[in-house]
Amino acid sequence: MGRIGEKLDINFVVSTGDNFYDNGLTSEQDTAFEESFTKVYTANSLQKPWYSVLGNHDYRGNAEAQLSPLLRKIDSRWLCLRSFIVNSGLAEIIFVDTTPFVKAYFTDTKDHTYDWRGVHSRKLYIAKLLKDVKLALKESTAKWKIVVGHHSIKSVGHHGDTKELSKWLLPVLQANNVDFYMNGHDHCLEHIRDTDSPIQFLTSGAGSKAWRGDIKGLSRDGLKFFYDGQGFMSVQLNKMDAEIIFYDVFGKILHRWRTLKQLHQST
Repeated sequence: MGRIGEKLDINFVVSTGDNFYDNGLTSEQDTAFEESFTKVYTANSLQKPWYSVLGNHDYRGNAEAQLSPLLRKIDSRWLCLRSFIVNSGLAEIIFVDTTPFVKAYFTDTKDHTYDWRGVHSRKLYIAKLLKDVKLALKESTAKWKIVVGHHSIKSVGHHGDTKELSKWLLPVLQANNVDFYMNGHDHCLEHIRDTDSPIQFLTSGAGSKAWRGDIKGLSRDGLKFFYDGQGFMSVQLNKMDAEIIFYDVFGKILHRWRTLKQLHQST
């Protein structure tokens, strides 16, 4: 990542959640923050802002700790909020807290404890979040509209599609000319084209615990790339085009995809 980051002269890094395994952080003083983040991503090119969302494993710990501004005093790169927007003018990136969408985390916890302190009513939380996302997308004048969440909307990996996101979030994205939905959750790399809209679904969850061998149909409509191993993804944007590249752990290119900005979206 450091070598590729230097080559591309990156502006920032996105973490798609499950930032600390297996059970998030215990507190703002948890040494896992430095051991799993600060002391790992040491390359000069990676000393840029890191925008992170919470994953389901983060909610199993002290979710509030990852949101705490105290962590920025330990490492100023770190920014993790439940849901937020990064607007560069060229691109608007909406980070969505997808874990509360998944009903099973409330009804079938399988001996896990989730930190729902910020989610007093799942139904109201989801309704407000969808309203905010819809409004932000509708008002956006950015060339590129990108939504980032932890859970997949479309995936052929171990977890597969997240039915709650397909039901509630996907229609909002399709109705508002979103270009890319980026996620983690499945420990693989994949690129799936939406069959009903221009949206590209990009999974980059291959930071660790990969090679599961659990694949749900490589013949799926719209599947352009799938890799069961570890790796990462880069995104380069300008006014006219976008280039998405998936890499293995050595920086070898596994899949490259480029698209021109459609004129009807360039308003």
